[in-house]
Amino acid sequence: LRSAKVTDKYTLKGGGPETYEPRFVFHGFRFVELTGYPGEPDLDTIEGCVVHDDVAPAGSFETSHPLLNQIHHNVVWGTRGNYRSMPTDCPQRDERQGWLGDRSEESRGETYLFQIAALYAKWVQDMDDAQRESGSVPDVCPSYYPFYNDDVTWPSSFIIVPGALYDQYGDIRVLERHYDGMKQWIDYMTQFIEDGIISKDSYGDWCVPPEDPILIHSNDPKRKTNAPVIATAYFYRDLDLMAGYADLLGKPKDAKEFRALAAEMKAAFNERFLNEDTHDYDNGSQTASLLPLAFGMVPEDHRDAVFSALVDKIMIGTDGHVGTGLIGGQWLTRALSDGERPDVVYTLATQTDYPSWGYMIENGATTIWELWNGNTADPAMNSHNHVMLVGDLVMWFYEYLGGIRPDPAAPGFKQIVLKPVPVEGLDYARATHESLYGTIASAWTRKGGKFQWTVTVPPNTTATVHVPTSDPASVTEGGVALAEVEGVSAIKPDEGGVVFKICAGSYTFEADLQ
Repeated sequence: LRSAKVTDKYTLKGGGPETYEPRFVFHGFRFVELTGYPGEPDLDTIEGCVVHDDVAPAGSFETSHPLLNQIHHNVVWGTRGNYRSMPTDCPQRDERQGWLGDRSEESRGETYLFQIAALYAKWVQDMDDAQRESGSVPDVCPSYYPFYNDDVTWPSSFIIVPGALYDQYGDIRVLERHYDGMKQWIDYMTQFIEDGIISKDSYGDWCVPPEDPILIHSNDPKRKTNAPVIATAYFYRDLDLMAGYADLLGKPKDAKEFRALAAEMKAAFNERFLNEDTHDYDNGSQTASLLPLAFGMVPEDHRDAVFSALVDKIMIGTDGHVGTGLIGGQWLTRALSDGERPDVVYTLATQTDYPSWGYMIENGATTIWELWNGNTADPAMNSHNHVMLVGDLVMWFYEYLGGIRPDPAAPGFKQIVLKPVPVEGLDYARATHESLYGTIASAWTRKGGKFQWTVTVPPNTTATVHVPTSDPASVTEGGVALAEVEGVSAIKPDEGGVVFKICAGSYTFEADLQ
């Protein structure tokens, strides 16, 4: 708690029932001590009031694995408790700040938990308001802590979050409103580029799992990702995003300049950091390979080898456990799944020993910890309610296991991609998302070599459906062959299954998995 003591004092008047609730303070806590009670207290004696911004739930998620369900529950509980007109880092100690790095790409996953369009649009405005005339953006917004360090990763939320809001809600206004400020930050940061490399990084791969149970940060150089790797990769990603934004907003000259600089940095990055013999980047940390894979920076003729080496680092090097911190974790599950290894993600997500989300739960966690070893680390920094180590796990829950994601061709779920990734170990997965058009639902089961899948597509939308199957001819809807089903069109084989279009409605598909 540091100096934020969980203490309020209230003097009873006496003579009748009295109600007290503080209006200008809140306390993050887990346990209550009751003394002097005249009788035997029960669960109705004390009532807790959960305080958070008024954001409506945006979906639901459930699988056949209780641990995954509990992780999801902990994420929801912790995320909700950190909404306070901005997404805060923690609700209990004397910090409670809008640290940009904690929620950059992770914010995309939050759109499946709560309706956060207005909240995050407001937070992007905070970033714009905190930007200096020079273009510098602080690491914390609003800038109560005036940390204008000019590192790349934390201020990159100013670039990343508006894109997520556009993809998930189809609202281009945040991009339009803040494009000039975003471009100003990009232009400002280019002064730090030398020979295609930028080294401005203050925090590294923050909170990578340490080798000692009492450490806050690792002292092992092999676990750390060096500043030029993180900063250059992230700035390349920023340039790539800005080029896309410029295209959307009709600014072809800007788009061309962003892409040209990105190409220069990509070439310099690979020339300096790619080890063609070991298929590693730089010192071989997991994040050093993960970022260029996730951002499309790896040369095509090296991609398979770099990806295979990353899988070995995870499954052998860290024995199937997380080896990334805040930065790498925001791209981890999607990069592995897109590389056709969702089984590795499943292994990571279902571990119960250190370091893992399951380890937190095994040690009594009801939210997500700030540190992988939050039960043993130095109490100087071991919050038990932080969201930053969630990474992109929520996206994996909804977009991969649940199979619900927006189509980039028509953002905001005007067009929907339904593409579940059933993994060995799960018998079923169910997900819903409350889109602007209504409820999108996906629920699949696997049993006896059969894949059964029920989906709901809301009015005024269409969906591209990917059914995983070993036999495209086996796919039916309601027991009828696809070609004979009204509302189903453009049927064609797809890698690992069959893909087709459907219009609004509810459908039940069945196919052979083996």
